[in-house]
Amino acid sequence: MKNIIIGTAGHIDHGKTTLIKALTGRNTDRWEEEQKRGITIDLGFTWFDLPGGDRAGIIDVPGHERFINNMAAGVVGMDLVMLVIAADEGVMPQTREHMDILGLLGVEKSIIVLNKCDLVEEDWLELVEEEVKEELTGTFLEGSPVVKVSAATRQGLDSLVKLIDRMMKEEVAGKDIATIPRLPIDRVFSLSGFGTIITGTLLSGCISVEDMLAVYPVGKSSKIRSIQVHGEDKDRCYAGQRVAINLSGIKKKELFRGCVLAPPDSMKNTDLLDVKMNILKSSMRVLTNHTRLHLFTGTSEVLCRAVLLDQEELGPGEAGYVQLRLEEELALRRGDKFVVRFYSPMETIGGGVVLEPNPSIHRRFQETVVEDLKRKESGSSSDIIEMHIREHGDGLATQTELAKLTALSSEEVANALEELKGTGEILLFTTRKDVFAWHTGSERLARQKITDALFSYEGRYPYRYGMKKAEVQVTFLKKMKPVVFDRYVEYLEQQGAVQRHEEYLCTPDYQVRKDELYRRVSNQLLDTVKKAEYDFVRYSDMSFAGVPKETADDILNILLEERRIVKVSDDLYTLTEYMDRAKEMIQGEFAKRQVITTAEVRDLFQTSRKSAKPIIEYMDSIKVTKRAGAESERVAYS
Repeated sequence: MKNIIIGTAGHIDHGKTTLIKALTGRNTDRWEEEQKRGITIDLGFTWFDLPGGDRAGIIDVPGHERFINNMAAGVVGMDLVMLVIAADEGVMPQTREHMDILGLLGVEKSIIVLNKCDLVEEDWLELVEEEVKEELTGTFLEGSPVVKVSAATRQGLDSLVKLIDRMMKEEVAGKDIATIPRLPIDRVFSLSGFGTIITGTLLSGCISVEDMLAVYPVGKSSKIRSIQVHGEDKDRCYAGQRVAINLSGIKKKELFRGCVLAPPDSMKNTDLLDVKMNILKSSMRVLTNHTRLHLFTGTSEVLCRAVLLDQEELGPGEAGYVQLRLEEELALRRGDKFVVRFYSPMETIGGGVVLEPNPSIHRRFQETVVEDLKRKESGSSSDIIEMHIREHGDGLATQTELAKLTALSSEEVANALEELKGTGEILLFTTRKDVFAWHTGSERLARQKITDALFSYEGRYPYRYGMKKAEVQVTFLKKMKPVVFDRYVEYLEQQGAVQRHEEYLCTPDYQVRKDELYRRVSNQLLDTVKKAEYDFVRYSDMSFAGVPKETADDILNILLEERRIVKVSDDLYTLTEYMDRAKEMIQGEFAKRQVITTAEVRDLFQTSRKSAKPIIEYMDSIKVTKRAGAESERVAYS
């Protein structure tokens, strides 16, 4: 199932909020002032179910010019936008500005919704449709389907819903959940009994309850206490979903719109950005060096100065490399989109893409800097290598393979791997033969599957130490080489994700259950073999009064692991202390003689030949004795 976010955009009072209410049955205007004035000031969120059974999140963004900053925040994570245009007014100033912002922030799929069709005649409606198509020529919206509706009368809504359902299935690509999670925060509030709640659109990866994530640029970590998706409690949320998350250990006043939730050490705060800047063709402004701008990216809005690195100025329709020097710290990733508006008067002039989120300060017109930014724009060797590592999934890519795939030297690949490791995008496991690289997104998914399986296994088998390490590998990471899997288990132990007991893996806080049933079965086992001494009793002959054989086997295994009993031979068990004493007695006999026979062992332990033979075979297995001559004769092993 795809998780998609639909957004509305358009001029004030063109019916965006009314349309959403008609589709969902809910009003997205949350504030009293919004409802009183009839305009959307802040972002509104809701959802509705599509005919195919999927659920689409929907964002209502403000249309008024004064609230463009909230509009930009709402675009984050949108997969599909409905550009709402009132049929009785046509394209208006904020319609154009919204179109520009959507294009700059990379929204690709759209539907043109001509609303209020009940207020105009058919001839007028045709003229408006032609005008709209003409306005959209040359923009990313050119060729978008047009749907005529009336939110007030519900005219055309069925056709709109069917179109959304079809586009979601056929045109909208699913989000990448196999990467690190990143959630730009757009709302922060607190609830009595819960504490701090944040909301946002999960851009990538997935987040689970109990995950420990960091809040950037605040610099604090917090455990995920609970998650809601569309008002329903969930154990996990995925990229493309609108989510509300209850954070522990952090106060509401410490957070703000623009913060980002992501794994610790996966991002780095910055007050500098190297970007590729595009000035809108429709802009009436010329960008000169050191101009003060409003920067909108993710859910953040900060002031900055634009340092033009390769040109004296940028005019309408022009592009160039720019270093943005921020007045507040942000945490971004390479490839993030942004919009810039003039400081005063506030109007959108352009936007672009982040090429380097953590640069050093550059002087203007440095050829090496510009060339480096060109390489980053086209995709560096690190980008290409990261792509190949991602494609390998759980099979992992080796340094040798990557060198072949990219036609780079081993040294160049090694440097790129260290760079990717430093940014938290990959993990490296070094063996004698090669270096294995694993994408952190793939690792997070594998870790989640493993820990989920361990937790489930512990519930089904409470008298076991956990899953066998080999079983975990065969089940979840069979493509991974055993030596690399061993390194990975060590990494999971260091991360506190699993604990290891000999060759068993379990969750960090798990302990073998030792309840009344365990005590009853273990005491019966111990008492039985204790009384039998060297006249061994077969385990298969023991009865445990209604206890399932699988449970009794597990408790027997605990006693073996704790070395309270020992396996003498197939189906024969006894106290460990008995076999330790037997070892000393047989070693004592070799001080008197060179050879000992089965009959002599029988007499030594006052038992039968039937029991003496397993004693001798056990001593062979622990290298106390070995055969010499006849089948019944033994000499000291050394």
